[in-house]
Amino acid sequence: MQRTAVNPVTWSAEMGFNQGEIVSGQTRTLFISGQTSMSEDGRPRNEGDIAAQLALSLDNLEAVLAEAGMSLANLVRLNVYTTDVDVLFTHYGMLASRLAAAGVAPTTTMLGVVRLAIPGQMVELEGTAVA
Repeated sequence: MQRTAVNPVTWSAEMGFNQGEIVSGQTRTLFISGQTSMSEDGRPRNEGDIAAQLALSLDNLEAVLAEAGMSLANLVRLNVYTTDVDVLFTHYGMLASRLAAAGVAPTTTMLGVVRLAIPGQMVELEGTAVA
């Protein structure tokens, strides 16, 4: 798989995401359902702690990738849903640093929403990966 960043501007790369990305030569595409701060037995975790919810949501996203034989390095699209954009931005560096450690800057959209499907959840990550 070859990835080519498409950035007519530079500010997004500084925040850890590309404006666009051309992916060629992929053989498999994984569409990942929204991952939240849930335990392995389906119980919500970290109510009221958006930083901990973000970390566990990313761990859960990585678990789906691993089950498919992929890693964050294969992530080409990341949608971030949150009930509090301003508070999430104060913790966004953790997400950006984990993506940077994997050597990726996937195209990303962040949306503020009124609520998520599970009460008490403040962050949900949805992705697309190719290998």
